[in-house]
Amino acid sequence: MAEPVDATDAHLPELGGDDFAADCRARVAFEVLANRWDSVVVYILGENGPLRPRAMLDRIGGISPKVLNEALRRLEYNGLVERHRYAESPPRVDYTLTEAGAALLPPIRALGAWSATYADAVLTAQDRFTTDPS
Repeated sequence: MAEPVDATDAHLPELGGDDFAADCRARVAFEVLANRWDSVVVYILGENGPLRPRAMLDRIGGISPKVLNEALRRLEYNGLVERHRYAESPPRVDYTLTEAGAALLPPIRALGAWSATYADAVLTAQDRFTTDPS
């Protein structure tokens, strides 16, 4: 079983405001990765980048070109990926993680480990609500 993270550890930075209150800076991380595909794109770029959009589509699977493009634009807007355009014919574009984007890889991996441990329990709990009429 995965060991839980102790949020009271002295090595963690001060986040400002009350824990997870409206002025807490930790909320930025949750807001940045709240979209379903953003963390997947960051992970794929971290493991395989830099990548062209077509290569990302092949590696991710289940995402449309339009949704990938929206995720890339959102991640670029948030400073997590950089878009590199090459003056070639035909034009070539690839994406790479910024320092801030690469710094998200350990938390994303930690969430993956949490999912491996607890996903079945979460899905079982969800099934109780969708199948239990009470």
